[in-house]
Amino acid sequence: MMPDFTQTGKSEDTTSTTKDNVPVVVFKNVSKQYGQISALTDISLAISGGVTGILGMNGAGKSTLFKIIMGKIRPSGGQIRLFGEDPWKNQSPYARTGFVPEHEKMHDWMTAIDFVTTFARLNGMTREEARLEAERVLTFVELADVMHKQIGRFSKGMRQRVKIAHALVNDPDLIVLDEPLQGCDPLARTSIMNVIRELGRLGRTVLVSSHILSEIERITEQIVILHKGRLLAIGNLHAIRDLLDQHPHKIAIRCEQPKRLAKDLIDIDEVTTVSIPAKDELIVETKHFGVVHNLLPSIIVKNNHHVWEIDNPDDNLQSILEYLTGGLP
Repeated sequence: MMPDFTQTGKSEDTTSTTKDNVPVVVFKNVSKQYGQISALTDISLAISGGVTGILGMNGAGKSTLFKIIMGKIRPSGGQIRLFGEDPWKNQSPYARTGFVPEHEKMHDWMTAIDFVTTFARLNGMTREEARLEAERVLTFVELADVMHKQIGRFSKGMRQRVKIAHALVNDPDLIVLDEPLQGCDPLARTSIMNVIRELGRLGRTVLVSSHILSEIERITEQIVILHKGRLLAIGNLHAIRDLLDQHPHKIAIRCEQPKRLAKDLIDIDEVTTVSIPAKDELIVETKHFGVVHNLLPSIIVKNNHHVWEIDNPDDNLQSILEYLTGGLP
């Protein structure tokens, strides 16, 4: 049975409805087969409003899910509804949708403003309307100062923001972003995350995929986890973390004197074990991750410990998957 994490936080987002009183995206027992390979198996979910992170390792089925939503491929079984409509019978929902695929060739010889204006024209706008709309969305993604430069001269992060701008040019209610942060530098990631959060704040339904837990955490608490084509969990990320905290959690500390720091930490009731794998490293295990993290700064300062780095090596998507699957491959 799929774990239920919909009892805390913003879980209502997964079942909230549009002004038409229907969820924006509905999958009912959707599967996709490629010969003997199952890319998706019996997926059922309903999503509306705000930002939802689609989490999964490579091969989990994230891109397949998005391609089905966007009508790029037909499901092998089950039903899909966008804004209450079957998009294979009525394509009108796609007029309310914007899509940024993971891989897409761009016209590097075009300027950003010309690129986005072209797509606005394809959406039926007049030349003047298209230009104004292109300027608006390029300003929204913080590219107003470079909109007249050729795309071929842009960094990866800037190119991604141009792609997002072109997906927004028809003022969509549903925005689907497939790995929009992949390959971007930290500054570009922050800019794109700000754009995604703002879209959610404006009431749009945004689906954004990633295989990096920390990326999604900075954007939203509402998640869908896919694993090998199956829906593993849906709901609030904090609820999943609460369950993870019931199991030993590691904190890796690089410091000058790990033995001395270990003596100060071992007496904490919430600390299970401590070990010293290297001369400048200390590993702390605890079932009360938050408590120990809150105590660490005062202990370090009070006892004058020289600490260079604090890391959480098992605080990642792989650890969540191992917990949810019971360690099964």
